[in-house]
Amino acid sequence: MTHSDDVRKFLTSRRARIKPEDAGLPAYGGNRRVAGLRREEVAMLAGMSIDYYIRLERGNLSGASDSVLEALGRALQLDDAETAHLFDLARAAGAVPRVRRKRSPRTVRPSVQRVVDAITTAPAWVRNDRGDVLASNELGAALYMDLMAEETRPPNSARFTFLNPKARQFFADWERSADDIVAVLRSTAGKNPYDRDLTDLIGELSTRSEEFRTRWARHDVKYHRTGRKRLYHPVVGDLDLSFEALELAADPGLRINVYTADPGTPSEDALKVLASWVATQREAAQAPAREKG
Repeated sequence: MTHSDDVRKFLTSRRARIKPEDAGLPAYGGNRRVAGLRREEVAMLAGMSIDYYIRLERGNLSGASDSVLEALGRALQLDDAETAHLFDLARAAGAVPRVRRKRSPRTVRPSVQRVVDAITTAPAWVRNDRGDVLASNELGAALYMDLMAEETRPPNSARFTFLNPKARQFFADWERSADDIVAVLRSTAGKNPYDRDLTDLIGELSTRSEEFRTRWARHDVKYHRTGRKRLYHPVVGDLDLSFEALELAADPGLRINVYTADPGTPSEDALKVLASWVATQREAAQAPAREKG
């Protein structure tokens, strides 16, 4: 799919979801041939000519000013993540592809690993923009034990979600988790369209998973910086956790995800049980070395 196709499908999908009455427009006639707003209605709301809007919707965002993009975002009622995606698409339209293409980071600095290891009472792990898990603390590795056991290295959360049958049991709300991860990947693709690793991942998932293809075609985007995860862990059972994604300013594209449980809840108790289980596993692994010593 070309960049113009991405732009066209993103704009038409956003236009299709808005009813005239939601935009404060009268709905003339009972037989509208399009879902949502007509092109001329979007152009009117954005304060531009119909010809110029048609040019934009056909995928030609090159040269569009910030004020034009902002007006278009308001007309289409885009949220913050969708507006950022529109600007990313516009930047990509005016960019000259480089011979050496930018790739998502695939390693973490030793100091970042030390920071993650210093978080001892909450699961934590580091991921890049395409969902590769590059580092974790002991609790993070235990929480996502089936993901961490993936043969493909580094393990990837999108690949696990769509290609590993265990994911449907692990994520208590698998549909929502699947929606979220595709929306994040779509945002990443708009921001960095020349990431070969990301392109390869999207191609693999599109080929092997109809569930992924269906979601990818929606062109949904979102930020995934905080929220809740409902999980079923094979050792400690049900978990309802809050997560925070902390961006690493020195390493663009990397985030530390930290999971916590509300105080006094069964999930807090379950995390303590998981921590005890991790300690038991560590002791069992270290025992042979002590005996040899």
